[in-house]
Amino acid sequence: MFTSILNVSGETLSIRNALITIFVSLLLGLVLAFTYMRSESFSKNFVITLVLLPTLIQIVIMLVNGNLGTGIAVLGAFSLVRFRSVPGSSKEITFIFFAMAIGLANGMGYITFAAAATVIICSIFLILAKTNFGVVKDVYRNLKVTIPENLDYTGIFDDLFEQYTKKVTLEKVKTTNLGSMFELHYRIELKDLKEEKVLIDSIRCRNGNLTIVCSRCQLQQEEL
Repeated sequence: MFTSILNVSGETLSIRNALITIFVSLLLGLVLAFTYMRSESFSKNFVITLVLLPTLIQIVIMLVNGNLGTGIAVLGAFSLVRFRSVPGSSKEITFIFFAMAIGLANGMGYITFAAAATVIICSIFLILAKTNFGVVKDVYRNLKVTIPENLDYTGIFDDLFEQYTKKVTLEKVKTTNLGSMFELHYRIELKDLKEEKVLIDSIRCRNGNLTIVCSRCQLQQEEL
């Protein structure tokens, strides 16, 4: 079932097998692109890339066809290419590698294996994307508090944190304004989101109404 349809004995590749692998690469590229489009946001250019990339990789692998010298030449050609695009998200990088894997499998003739892997991995992606797997709870916040240098930041807000939060971690302490102030960076877990403003107002009464920044955790803002 997972055997290659290509002749590996060194004979000339038939047109029929070449057309089959190209058609399967395009079909699996479309499946991959439609799966990616099920995410919250996408660009047309990237979707088109996902459709065509498996076919392009498959053609390159078929042209190499086990020839070591040709493989080295192709590797050298790819090393000269400079990609001038903005670095993508982890999801986009995953789909790029996925498209390349499909192209490699089809280029070697393992079209059944490529199709099975595409169905399984796309199904897993859709399940994970539509569930709360890996989602950080919304009760987590990054809290940055500025205090004067004459205040001892050790335990200064402990009673407030005990009242309004479940968990508090002091991540970083930084001097600012030529050393006349401290910036305290906390990671907190709120007991109740409705009490976020009350907590900030209570802290303002102790830090002399200096700057306070409360934001959602960075992990929550990143794309899948």
